[in-house]
Amino acid sequence: MQVEEFAELFKELNIDFFVGVPDSLLRPLSDYLTTNCGTDKHVISANEGNAVGLAAGHFLATKRPALVYMQNSGIGNAINPIVSLLHPKVYGIPCVFVVGWRGEPATKDEPQHVFQGEITQQLLNDVGVTCFLVDKGSNWDLKTKINQYREALVTGKSIAFVVKSGALQNQQIVNYKNQYSMVREHVIEHIVEFAYDSVLVSTTGKISRELFEIRKKKQQSHDHDFLTVGSMGHCSSIALGVALKKPQQRVCCIDGDGAVLMHMGAMAVIGSLKPHNMVHIVINNEAHETVGGMPTVANGINLPQIAKACGYQLIESVDNYPDLDRALNKAVSSDVLAFLEIRTALGSRKDLGRPTTLPKEIKDDLMNVLGCGNLMR
Repeated sequence: MQVEEFAELFKELNIDFFVGVPDSLLRPLSDYLTTNCGTDKHVISANEGNAVGLAAGHFLATKRPALVYMQNSGIGNAINPIVSLLHPKVYGIPCVFVVGWRGEPATKDEPQHVFQGEITQQLLNDVGVTCFLVDKGSNWDLKTKINQYREALVTGKSIAFVVKSGALQNQQIVNYKNQYSMVREHVIEHIVEFAYDSVLVSTTGKISRELFEIRKKKQQSHDHDFLTVGSMGHCSSIALGVALKKPQQRVCCIDGDGAVLMHMGAMAVIGSLKPHNMVHIVINNEAHETVGGMPTVANGINLPQIAKACGYQLIESVDNYPDLDRALNKAVSSDVLAFLEIRTALGSRKDLGRPTTLPKEIKDDLMNVLGCGNLMR
């Protein structure tokens, strides 16, 4: 189904405002919106709950529903405003959701998507959002239900188009880039070199995939690494939890700009507690690269200043390898809470693999390193 045909549905529903968090399955829609809508009509939000709030405000100001798009893993972030704000038993604010269906049953996907895929439709139905499936050949079937969509929205209800893999196509592919030159995978190699025996907690997506590949290439053990699968935005909180309970263990969090933005409140908590053994590294390429490279707002904000305001004590920002090595050496040898922003280009190897170790094995190996491998057995 061409994305232009899909977009025609929304024009018929009087929708002219789009907000959400990018998803690889919805890349054609993101590219279409980037090409055809300005910032007054299309906003890439920090997280899915943020998107629902924006959609609600848009309806209050215009009496027209907005479209909120997300990967199904983001439904959890959206549930609170859906049930306590949008729902007909509260304000009755209608919204149209477009949800990428990762982990669809009977399809192969990553571990973090399997259970989420199983419960996607039921979860939406349980919170009062009626689902319609979008498959490769479903364009005509979708159009025949236009009156059903309108009736739901007019009565203050919300609907969701759950999009299967490969259902949307777009001829207009947008190539995203920034002004920086350092390669993220090379940057992670430098982090591994300077981190020594630190515990590395890496964010979801390509950062964790590249860390796994680097260990494999160097024939190093993975037992000091926690690869955060799913749970976007929470790796710094995981790292904080480890750092607080293992004060003699250096803990380095390898974060991304999109993940930091998704749950930025974590930085305030980290800064207030000031674990002396934690280094919070943010690889900032100003994009949601893992799901297609769509831009974040990290190109227009000052993350180091935010870290300073939150209470981090040692703060650096670098965009070249000599400064990177100097800053890494300083951060991992310090005895204070450190924050390091690393500006990198977009891009990764086409043959970048995925972790071959199961999540439970990753957990068990790290817990053994931390000296608590047998506590729950």
